[in-house]
Amino acid sequence: MNLNIYFRKSVYLMLALALGTLNSCSEEVNENPLVAENVDASFTITPVAGAMNTYLLTAQPVGVISSKWDTGDGASPGKMNQVISLPDAGTYTVTHTAIGAGAAMGTSSQQIIVAQTDPAKGNLVQGGKFETPADIAKWTNLKLSPSGAAFWSFANNSATIHLPGGGAQEGIYQAIEVVKDREYTIDMTISCPSGLNETWFEVFAGKTVPTSGVEYNDNVVMGISTWDGCGTSKFSGRLSGIGCKKNKVTGDISNVVKFSESGTIYLVIRSGSNKTGNEPITITKVEFRGK
Repeated sequence: MNLNIYFRKSVYLMLALALGTLNSCSEEVNENPLVAENVDASFTITPVAGAMNTYLLTAQPVGVISSKWDTGDGASPGKMNQVISLPDAGTYTVTHTAIGAGAAMGTSSQQIIVAQTDPAKGNLVQGGKFETPADIAKWTNLKLSPSGAAFWSFANNSATIHLPGGGAQEGIYQAIEVVKDREYTIDMTISCPSGLNETWFEVFAGKTVPTSGVEYNDNVVMGISTWDGCGTSKFSGRLSGIGCKKNKVTGDISNVVKFSESGTIYLVIRSGSNKTGNEPITITKVEFRGK
């Protein structure tokens, strides 16, 4: 055989083998080391001593940048050492979403069985799940939008606020009896299928009696405000974890309230928008509980 031809064939064969080896190796190598391949979302559950139905969720920290937690109401941003309270008896599935480098994610779930309802943390809201006509009747419409442009509808165990824009808004409320100097927490499950534009959703716990046609502004506790940077993309979860509206009393983002006198206060939920094209906001599981 011609020596030159033999040499060229040998070179081609060695190149082919080398390329084949490189290709087979590339399947085992993370081609982008800035993106985590596997994120360990495992966590432990520890009952908190001296606190009924309260648990510490501890995520393993290796390779985890941030955490989201879901107890059945949608995932909300949280801490890697997250304390949760489950005041009502029942079986809960807790899901941890661990976020690693390059926004890679992993999930892990465990169950918590709560044997007994905490009598000190019973829900003071009536009809907070909007399950029946009797539940819905516990809420009063504020009639802030006389034309009906903005309105609440009730279906599928939830309440939905429809916002046409142009500054139209609407509110619902109910009276609640509170005890002097006792701390309470307010929360609810809230969702919207897309981001909002120039929209507010606010929750108040005030002593002022609501008046039909009059915008309520007594003691804002929590909420969503696109001007403050939340609600600009689709969301689903507890308002306490999603909202960015500051508590008027504490000056930070907090769903805790207390009152200087025992008596009647009013839980008011009010929402509106300046822009058209916003999808409705839906709520359920509205709660007002002793802390």
